[in-house]
Amino acid sequence: MSHAIFEPRYIAVEGVIGVGKTTFAKMLAERLNAELLNEEVFENPFLVDFYKNKKRFAFSCQLYFLISRFQQQQQLMVRDLFAQSIVADYLFAKDSIFASITLSDRELALYNKISPILSLDIPKPDLAIYLQASTPVLLKRIHQRNFSFEKPIDYDYIEELNKAYNYFFFNYTDTPLLVVKTDDIDFVNNPQHFDDLIEQINKPISGKRYYVPTGDFIRE
Repeated sequence: MSHAIFEPRYIAVEGVIGVGKTTFAKMLAERLNAELLNEEVFENPFLVDFYKNKKRFAFSCQLYFLISRFQQQQQLMVRDLFAQSIVADYLFAKDSIFASITLSDRELALYNKISPILSLDIPKPDLAIYLQASTPVLLKRIHQRNFSFEKPIDYDYIEELNKAYNYFFFNYTDTPLLVVKTDDIDFVNNPQHFDDLIEQINKPISGKRYYVPTGDFIRE
């Protein structure tokens, strides 16, 4: 059975640290001949300190990311989104996930006064893609990429983050959403796996769709 081609102009790729969202967003942008919008992770001057001492540096790190993402999204607002397709390696709305698990009650109360104001006119993507993986797989991928500032990351933090992400996207209704379980696929080194994901993206999505590929045998 053939499917009509779905052509979202603005796609946001999301997932927990280590799942491969930036790599996938880059590959997707190249395949679609789209502009790539990368989250400014390495530019955050508080990130290294955060992983060493989460309690002390959580708010500074979180606020920097919030403002940085807001500034990037504002740049989208003054451009013609339809002049060229855009693939982003983050969804602005996910900022609240990290805030909810890293900030103290007082810090979160202050964050919750700032964030809604900045979120008012943020453009929403035509499609959000949530790359999902189990905590052991995420930790394995984090260790494989071997970023020095990520060495302090432990199982408990990724597990907590993973649960928060799953809860957020289980309740997500802002835009069409494709949830992809990535534990058993390698879209970087296996072209067929990547092509299968592209095929899923090209199918119309009106609400939420879950896609569970299992290696060389693909199951919906």
